[in-house]
Amino acid sequence: MQIEEVKGANKEQRVATHSHIRGLGLKADGTAEPVAAGFVGQESAREAAGIVTDLIRSKRFAGRAVLLAGAPGTGKTAIAYAISQELGPRVPFCPMTGSEVYSSEVKKTEVLMENFRRAISLRVKEVKEVYEGEVTEITPEEAENPLGGYSKTVSNVVIGLKTAKGTKQLRLDPSIYESLLKEKVSTGDVIYIEANTGSVKRVGRSDAYATEYDLEADEYVPLPKGDVHKKREVIQDVTLHDLDVANARPQGGQDIVSMMSQLMKPRKTEITDKMRAEINKAVNKYVEQGTAELVPGVLFLDEVHMLDIECFTYLNRALESDISPIVVLASNRGMCTIRGTEDMRAPHGIPRDLLDRMLIVRTVPYTKSEIQIILDIRAKTEGLNLAPAALEYAAEVGVKSSLRYAIQLLTPANVMAQISGREEIQKEDMAEAGELFFDAKKSVAILQSSGSNFL
Repeated sequence: MQIEEVKGANKEQRVATHSHIRGLGLKADGTAEPVAAGFVGQESAREAAGIVTDLIRSKRFAGRAVLLAGAPGTGKTAIAYAISQELGPRVPFCPMTGSEVYSSEVKKTEVLMENFRRAISLRVKEVKEVYEGEVTEITPEEAENPLGGYSKTVSNVVIGLKTAKGTKQLRLDPSIYESLLKEKVSTGDVIYIEANTGSVKRVGRSDAYATEYDLEADEYVPLPKGDVHKKREVIQDVTLHDLDVANARPQGGQDIVSMMSQLMKPRKTEITDKMRAEINKAVNKYVEQGTAELVPGVLFLDEVHMLDIECFTYLNRALESDISPIVVLASNRGMCTIRGTEDMRAPHGIPRDLLDRMLIVRTVPYTKSEIQIILDIRAKTEGLNLAPAALEYAAEVGVKSSLRYAIQLLTPANVMAQISGREEIQKEDMAEAGELFFDAKKSVAILQSSGSNFL
C-alpha cells in the first residue's frame, strides 16, 4: 500500500464584500481607532455605532431606530455588519433589503413583521435531570417475541455509567437502546441521557483510552465529575418567528390522505395577528416566571427608501409595540419622492414623522489616503500582492470614480499579472483592467456621446 504525504490542506474560504470587517475597531474608552478591525476612517459614525451596541447589550434600546445616511460606498452596510460582529452570535441579527417586501404571495406588512419577529430571541433556561458518565457496560436483555416465532426482542437494556465520584447501573427502555445504537455508543464512550425525554447524546471517547492507538479519529473528553445522576441547566435560543411557524403549521395525521393534503397546501402561509398575540402572551408568562429571557436583536433594513408609504406607516406602529427589536436603517438617497405617493418629497425617501423617531448617523466620503489603506487591507484579505505604484494608481481611481470600482479592479488586474508571468500586480495591470472594464461615469459619458446608436 502506498502512502503519500499531503502537501497542503488549507481550506479556501469565499471572500465576500465585507469579509475584512471584524468589528467596530473601538478603544476601551469608546473612541475609534483610525485603522482597526478592518475599518478605516468614519470615526464619528463608528463611535455612534459603539454607543448603540452598548445600549443593545444593556437592553435599553428596544423599539428604537437608527438611520445610517450617506453617499454610496461610504461603509453603511459595513457598520451594520460590524455591529453584528460586536454583539456576537447569541444576539439575533436579521439583515434584509427594502425590495424584499414586494411579493406576490405575502403582504408587504407581513414580510416586515416576519423579519421583526426573526430579530427577537427568547432565551429559555431549563433545568434537566440527566445521567452522565463513561459507559462501562451495555447489556441488552432479551425476551420471547410476543408475536410468536423463534426470534427474540430486547425487553430492556442494562447500562453502567462511571464518573469521578462513583458508578451506577441503569435499566433502560428498549427505545433508548435504539438511540444508543443510532449514536454508535460503545464501552468507553462518555454519554448523557435525559431523564424526561430519554434522548441520548454521545459527547466523545473517554480520555482514558487516548493512548489506545497511534492514529485516532475520535474526540477525547475527560471523565465527568460529580454524581452520575445530576441536574444540568440547558440554555436554548429560539426566535419569535420560529415559535410563530411552529404554531402555524397544521399537524396532520400519518395516513396517506393527510400527508397528501399537507403537500397540496401553499408553502408560504400568513400567520395571523391573533396567533401572534397568543404567542406574545405565552412568552410574557415565561418571562414573568423567570424561566425565559427576551433578547431584542437587530433588524438591519438596507435600501430603506425602497419601502412605500404603507410600509412606513406599519413601521411606525411596529416600533411602538411591546415586543420590538432595534431597527437599523440605511439609505444613500437625498431629497426624493416617497414611494407610493405622487408628490410627497422627504429626506432619504422616509416620511418626516418616522424620521423624528430615529437617531441619524452620517457617513462621510473617504479621502485618498483612507482609500489607499482600504485597498491594501482588501488586497491582503483576497491574498493579492499589490506593488506600491499599483496601490497608488488604484487609490487615484477610487477618488476619480468610486471605491467599489477600485476594489473590483483588483481581481481582474491580478489575472492580467498572472498572464504576464508576474506574481505582483503592477500599475500597468491596473490600467489594462481599467481599459477593459468601464466604471459608471465612463459608461454614462459614452451613452451621452453616442446615445443615438442605442435603442
